[in-house]
Amino acid sequence: MTQTEFIAAALKEDIGSGDYSTLASIDAKAQGKAILKVKEDGILAGVSLAQAIFHYLEPEAKFNLFLNDGTPVKYGDIAFEVTAKVHTILMAERLSLNCMQRMSGIATLTHQFVEKIKNYPAKILDTRKTTPLFRQFEKEAVVLGGGQNHRMGLYDMVMLKDNHIDYCGGIEKAITQTQQYLKENQLSLAIEVETRTLEDVQRVLSVGNVQRIMLDNFKPEDIKTAVALINKQCETEASGGINIDNVVAYAETGVDYISVGAIIHHAVSMDLSLKAQLL
Repeated sequence: MTQTEFIAAALKEDIGSGDYSTLASIDAKAQGKAILKVKEDGILAGVSLAQAIFHYLEPEAKFNLFLNDGTPVKYGDIAFEVTAKVHTILMAERLSLNCMQRMSGIATLTHQFVEKIKNYPAKILDTRKTTPLFRQFEKEAVVLGGGQNHRMGLYDMVMLKDNHIDYCGGIEKAITQTQQYLKENQLSLAIEVETRTLEDVQRVLSVGNVQRIMLDNFKPEDIKTAVALINKQCETEASGGINIDNVVAYAETGVDYISVGAIIHHAVSMDLSLKAQLL
């Protein structure tokens, strides 16, 4: 789904047959101004999407940007000012706020994780635990917070998880069949394999030719052992049960990546408001 398709669908959901509160009370020709006020400290995200929403409704709207996406903000900051028809401002208000509050919350939480492990080489990754049809914007927010994106969906990377392995009949078979499939179909995709034990890690290494091994629900001490066993033959990723309180313990193991689904699904929306300014 493109950004324009998302905006069109989201506005259709919200406006439906008409914004009757606005239609009934505001002259269609009335012009207005509004400012986006930050009411909480954090990392700002979603400004560019908000601008696109206003311009979708009114291409001639004047959008004065004061703070860019990814900027650290504090209570009282003004992110942007928009001048447009009052009808445009009122129809765009809630969608713009919903998107920005959600994205800013994700960027802020991601930044907290990134700051926690800034003295270690490990990188924070997101996951596919996202909101349907809003994934691209949630993952954009992760990057704005200093994290990195894992795969976008099922199509841009092969990840052989526990269910794939169990259904297929074992790690070795799952890897070799995948490698053959990619070769036959001329697909250049990275392969990641989820492991549950140190024995699983050894089995993956015995087959070889995978880009990354996921160490799922391993204790930090076991990840340290696994990282030594893998010995840079491929990338390593810690996953499962990782939170802001224990993330440093995982970074200390020497793992390359730490995937944290919570940076998206546990993020709390930032408090923002769009305030009318009379002309």
